[in-house]
Amino acid sequence: MLRSAEFSNLPAEPNAFVGRESDVDELAHLMRVSRVVTLYGAGGIGKTRLALRLAARIAPEHPGGVWLVELADVEKGGVRGHAAAALGIAGELSETVGDRRVLLVLDNCEPVVAECAELCRDLLGACPSVSVLATSREPLRVPGETVWRVPPLSVDGVDSEAVRLFVARAVAVRPGFQLTGETAPLVVELCRALDGLPLAIELAAAMVRFLSVGQLVERFDDRLRLLRGGPRTAPPRHRTLWAAVDWSYRLLTPQERLLLRRTAAFRSAWTLDLAEAVCSGPGLAEPEVLPRLCDLMDKSLVVLDGEIAGQARYRLLETVREYALEQLAESGEETDVRRRHLLAMAGLANRFRQTLAPGARTSWPVVERHINLIDGLKAEMGAACDWSIAAGLPEAALGLLVDVRFVLIGSGRKLDMAERLDRLLALGSPRVPRALHGQAQIVRGELALAAGDLEPALRHVRAGLDLCAAAGDAYGEAAGTVVLARLTGEQQVVERALEAARQCGDLILESLAQGARARAALHQGRLHEARRAFEEALSIDEELDNHYGQASDHIGLAQVARRCGDPATARRHYEAALRLLRHVDARQHTVSCLAGLGRVALGQGDLAQARARLTEALVLSRDAGLRASIARRLEAWASLVAAEGDHRRAVLLAAASVTLGGRQPDARTEEVLRPARAALGEAVTGLLWAEGGALTVDQAVACALDGDLPEPPPEPVVPVSQESRLTAREREIAGLVARGLSNRAIADELVISPATVARHVANILAKLGFSTRTQIAAWVIGGR
Repeated sequence: MLRSAEFSNLPAEPNAFVGRESDVDELAHLMRVSRVVTLYGAGGIGKTRLALRLAARIAPEHPGGVWLVELADVEKGGVRGHAAAALGIAGELSETVGDRRVLLVLDNCEPVVAECAELCRDLLGACPSVSVLATSREPLRVPGETVWRVPPLSVDGVDSEAVRLFVARAVAVRPGFQLTGETAPLVVELCRALDGLPLAIELAAAMVRFLSVGQLVERFDDRLRLLRGGPRTAPPRHRTLWAAVDWSYRLLTPQERLLLRRTAAFRSAWTLDLAEAVCSGPGLAEPEVLPRLCDLMDKSLVVLDGEIAGQARYRLLETVREYALEQLAESGEETDVRRRHLLAMAGLANRFRQTLAPGARTSWPVVERHINLIDGLKAEMGAACDWSIAAGLPEAALGLLVDVRFVLIGSGRKLDMAERLDRLLALGSPRVPRALHGQAQIVRGELALAAGDLEPALRHVRAGLDLCAAAGDAYGEAAGTVVLARLTGEQQVVERALEAARQCGDLILESLAQGARARAALHQGRLHEARRAFEEALSIDEELDNHYGQASDHIGLAQVARRCGDPATARRHYEAALRLLRHVDARQHTVSCLAGLGRVALGQGDLAQARARLTEALVLSRDAGLRASIARRLEAWASLVAAEGDHRRAVLLAAASVTLGGRQPDARTEEVLRPARAALGEAVTGLLWAEGGALTVDQAVACALDGDLPEPPPEPVVPVSQESRLTAREREIAGLVARGLSNRAIADELVISPATVARHVANILAKLGFSTRTQIAAWVIGGR
């Protein structure tokens, strides 16, 4: 007969159960409608703790008893005997249980999953009132089974389940521990880096006995070695994070182990096509990749993470990937796997470029899928380039970046790729073909142009043109000349770009050349010519079904319409561009549309709509790290807050826009400053201008979006002996600093070098005992 002990052997909970309240509610309902529920998920996800909590919750519904059967250490062939012993039964389980309403909790089924499945099948068939709650790293696959994947704890802020668990466990080992303004974001970062895994979070919390939260975050690249603080009474597999993952790895077949360690080459995510290209090889034929990938997903080691461009997207939890990287390094095949990863990403990039080749006439939906696929795999592009740099093999990575130039520039995610391109170009491998080297220099110039760095852009483009000319690369020369036309706006260069594009027969280049021609005309005030050139570019892009190009052309036509005083037409073109861009990540163009719509609304006095659009534009620019775009958006914000009557903030933002954009004040700047001077006075306006010019990018954005104003500088007190030490030139430069001029602007004004200006400013600060340019301005404005 069943042993008594109040018909349960569930252990008491060792500490507070944190989070998962809604999960317990949902599972309690499932247990009432399904006789077998399997909680499955990665090691350390909290399956056992959740199962015990659930079993205790529904125990009153099982008067025949609730019995825990722990299977982690059971050898094959021992499941039935172990289960019988847990229930205090000497004979056959099904005969003794009979029609009693019993809940059987089978914990850690994965080492003996087939036997567990057989036991469930037999019990369910013979005992009509038995229910089974199982935990496993893979489903049991028995008839009637409901499989419920245990999710990670939520990590969406300081009130999330993961953070609450960390704090609860940290307090247990370090009484008095609490979140502060400094530590709260670090704990969120920590929990996110641990993928919300409860075991990992508890092990991390245990380490606050020895380390601060900041130290934990700093050392987290070696999380598998760091997190070793599990209780002595815990199973060995739960005493360290490494042991938890190693337990799962040891249960895999040789092919599954091989695939898992090879997938570690993917930094973030991958598709099936990429897995087949990178992970097949000795020991794993390409047709075997999909079945083994499914096995790893069933065993909770690979996660399905949505889709990219209509293809399933897979990834590893970071803790699993770190372990798999160790296994890959020890296998002796890491170099070969990473080379295949690089070649696979380069092949993907080349297939995208072929969709844009002259004469391809690829439909936009196909191009769009390629764009979204590349954009979704940017981390893999970066990983491939990083390995190429480390291995000193730049050719494939240079080809990759050249092939995805339009996606790089259009998406707005340029800064990290620009740095990688610099490092690849610096390798200077003699094996890199001259034409490829030249095209890569031109792409680097395009990236600099998009970032607003005009001098480096010119240098790179001209170097690339020289290399392409020497290699006889007509396409490279044409592409470089188009970029040069955009950079200089010179009529002769524009015409040469148009001619070169036509000779290549490349309609995309011709459209870009027409766009360069249009923007040069727009900049010079030749509005009719600009409109005609944009319309010609639009006609080409419509013929090509190039939505990205069409969006660019509509933005240009909107800018022409605004200059012509036609806001209705401008709005129509901006909105047309936004519709074309809605399915691709084209941040630069999207920002231009939003900012343009904000400007149109501002011009029509609709301040609420202007604020909404300009907020979207500035947030998108900030999130994409587009410094030049941020500077332009701040200029629009200065006009907006001036129209709202906030002259102090208007001056700050106008100054920040000028300084961050590296430009001189213009007519728009004066439109902001004129009413500010009238409202605040010349002295206060000058002081605010100096303060705004000293703002960082983050401070300026916060000033616009949140109204955060910088702290006023301390009133400068300068001893006469120090003041009198300034030379005439230093006094002159101090006056220009007070006007808000940058070092470059002062250099232009005085016809000296920026370096000389910087030395003078440093001398002024030292002599006056100041630390900021704002203090210099306040001293000048205060009458010295």
